[in-house]
Amino acid sequence: MGGLVKRAFKFRFHPTPEQTAELERTFGCVRKVYNLALEARTTAWQRGERVNYNATSAMLTEWKRGEDLAYLGDVSSVPLQQSLRHLQTAFANFWAKRAKYPRFKSRKKSRTSAEYTRSGFRWRDGKLTLAKMSEPLDIVWSRELPGEPSSVTVSRDAAGRWFVSFLCEDPTVGPLPSTGQVVGIDAGLTHLLTLSTGEKITNPRHERTDRARLAKAQRDLSRKEKGSANRDKARRNVARIHARIADRRRDYLHKITTRLVRENQTLVIEDLTVRNMIRNHSLARAISDASWSTFRSMLEYKAGWYGREVVAVDRWYPSSRLCSSCGVLRNKIPLAVREWVCVCGVRHDRDVNAAKNILAAGLAVTVCGDGVRPQRNAPGGQSSVKQKTRPARVGSPALRDRDDVKL
Repeated sequence: MGGLVKRAFKFRFHPTPEQTAELERTFGCVRKVYNLALEARTTAWQRGERVNYNATSAMLTEWKRGEDLAYLGDVSSVPLQQSLRHLQTAFANFWAKRAKYPRFKSRKKSRTSAEYTRSGFRWRDGKLTLAKMSEPLDIVWSRELPGEPSSVTVSRDAAGRWFVSFLCEDPTVGPLPSTGQVVGIDAGLTHLLTLSTGEKITNPRHERTDRARLAKAQRDLSRKEKGSANRDKARRNVARIHARIADRRRDYLHKITTRLVRENQTLVIEDLTVRNMIRNHSLARAISDASWSTFRSMLEYKAGWYGREVVAVDRWYPSSRLCSSCGVLRNKIPLAVREWVCVCGVRHDRDVNAAKNILAAGLAVTVCGDGVRPQRNAPGGQSSVKQKTRPARVGSPALRDRDDVKL
């Protein structure tokens, strides 16, 4: 791992009325500049031309000189320039086919945030003062920063909570001593994760816990008159419940992924197509609450931090129907069947057996460097066939063909 890892450290803060007004002006100007630049670049794109960051930066200077947009000069120029850089990144991702075409920012639906680089804030004696502000922010510190921040991002969520995120180099992050341990991980709904060691990690079902409370808040919101202060108050109440669910889910996943990465050298997971799976309306809510995509994302970036390896096996691998003892491939097993007995006499727990097969397939991937496909031979002559990963189909075949999604 070359160089120090940069990490974001997020804290809540409580702005004064003057700071609130300044930040709201900044948020509005950032959104306006982003949309103006996107419109200019879209118009040029339709003419077959490309406009880069330097061109939009020159446009920003001209916009500030006009009477209609003179208010852009009342806020710090740093967040405005950063919004143009973010737009440039969005277009780079679009050209590289990693993302869709950039969209305009909505006043109500878009995330309200502003990023300040080193020239846009003052960091002194552990206190942060943003440009155009005379007083430091009242930050609720929960831990110390490992060093001076290179940039800070101020944001406000839908529940009205204010956050500041510091980007710092963290000298405490680096490769951990090798453990030599390998583990297969089977994701599910009855249990969030089942490990090849036989351990089952419970699924807290955070959304289900607060479902009645959320439904009541949403009913109250639907009865309020649009545009009224009471409707805005009810909207914030709904947002607070959503934030509570998301915070608890994220905290739980952080603890699980950190533990797994620290204990194991190699972690093998399934390459699940969650986007397709949630198209099944019977399971969409439960799958979204399990947050498998977030789990994988956390696992991968933490593995990169600490010198671990994450291996993803082919999503079509029949991990639940394959005997981890003798290799016999059974016919489709109904979801209600949580245990089954193989012809070789071994009794399998469905989830543990799947995790063991995922581990074996992942070890084969590390050796052969390719995806593991289902074996098709009759019992008695099984051998794993390795081919390239099959592309995802249109619709939701992942739910139709996967046999290990548990309610």
